[in-house]
Amino acid sequence: MAIKRKSENTVTTFQSTALLTDMYELTMLESALADGTAHRQCAFEVFTRRLQHERRYGVVAGTARVLEAVRNFVFTEDQLATLTFLQPSTIEYLRNYRFSGHIDGYREGELFFPHSPILTVRGTFAECVVLETVILSILNADSAIATAAARMVTAADGRPLMEMGSRRTHEAAAVTAARAAYLAGFTATSNLEAVYRYGIPGAGTAAHAWTLVHVNEDGSANERAAFQTQVDLLGFGTTLLVDTFDITQGVINAIEIGGTELGAVRIDSGDLGVMTRKVRQQLDELGAYNTRIIVSSDLDEYAIAGLRGDPVDGFGVGTSVVTGSGAPTASMVYKLVEVDGLPVAKRSRNKKSVGGAKRAVRTHRATGTAIEEIITPFAAPTPEINNLEVQELTVPLMRDGKIVEGQPTLEQSRNYLAGQLVTLPWEGLALSKDEPVLNTRFLGF
Repeated sequence: MAIKRKSENTVTTFQSTALLTDMYELTMLESALADGTAHRQCAFEVFTRRLQHERRYGVVAGTARVLEAVRNFVFTEDQLATLTFLQPSTIEYLRNYRFSGHIDGYREGELFFPHSPILTVRGTFAECVVLETVILSILNADSAIATAAARMVTAADGRPLMEMGSRRTHEAAAVTAARAAYLAGFTATSNLEAVYRYGIPGAGTAAHAWTLVHVNEDGSANERAAFQTQVDLLGFGTTLLVDTFDITQGVINAIEIGGTELGAVRIDSGDLGVMTRKVRQQLDELGAYNTRIIVSSDLDEYAIAGLRGDPVDGFGVGTSVVTGSGAPTASMVYKLVEVDGLPVAKRSRNKKSVGGAKRAVRTHRATGTAIEEIITPFAAPTPEINNLEVQELTVPLMRDGKIVEGQPTLEQSRNYLAGQLVTLPWEGLALSKDEPVLNTRFLGF
């Protein structure tokens, strides 16, 4: 439900995130209020024990959305009225709930590895525990998509990628998926809500339905009429979809209608490697040397890499990017690691954690190549490592419930990630399954 927040001279409307949570978080809250543990000072940590699909690095995405979600974690009266399983005293606590603690962590666009302290949330048990689900749902989805998208950007080897997966996911997830893909280096999206909300460049021309709707009175196809109208309205720089019927004839029609300076043709089916080579030869023979070839059709990072030697000028990626290329979650968890300054840790088999609030640095050679991540107690001084440059990874994100000023824009985070990927050892950009390219080492525990 949209509610209003008053600032000094303005009233802004925002969407409450308070019910983006699991029921057990509120029942834990009620129990904690009953036995007094609600007000103990705690630290919760977001981390992952392993990288999905044995990938070599992960990309932190969604940080800005997390901070906004925490700020908007405010219960409305209508929401409170649905929480009939809670006692009146708990309802009253939630009525006045505002997160007033601190959040530190990796900035958006940072790389992460197993056990990286991606986010540290500090405050009372009560105010921190209820944030688990909304924080994880954002970071897990956005980071999974950004990680997959970054691998696709590497595979594309400098050629542009357009995100076009809206029809393959939930309508709200489509918007945030477009944002995560753009963060990772995609150049545009077909999703207009993402264009509107996040300022991402938009792209898109026509689908097969546009060609198919152009039929003659005798029922025969009229591909040329479809192309002619598109060129008339969108100009000669447009992209014509040439594989609705016969690709060879489609290319002929496209160049006859759009001329030799036609912007691009798109191929959405068949053996893309074979077809792009044939189409490139045909375009050159027709004198359309500058007409680009765009391909789509169930592409992922492996298919994109397989086309690296073919005359492809750009890619449209749908299903694989919005589903994280088969890894729709980054497997991050949100664990209590400190109570009243004392470290606490889970010791379950295969789910062990290291107690205590943490921060991290990454070491680099003088050449800029990253070596390892070092995780230290939160209050420990920055370690000095002989002959290596030390990069601080943990930065302040929220203080006393307020977002720290100067948070990077989406564009700045996008550029930052591009720079961080360059610091990885060369094997870190390989697409094959393997161990994480950087080790994480605990120091001082």
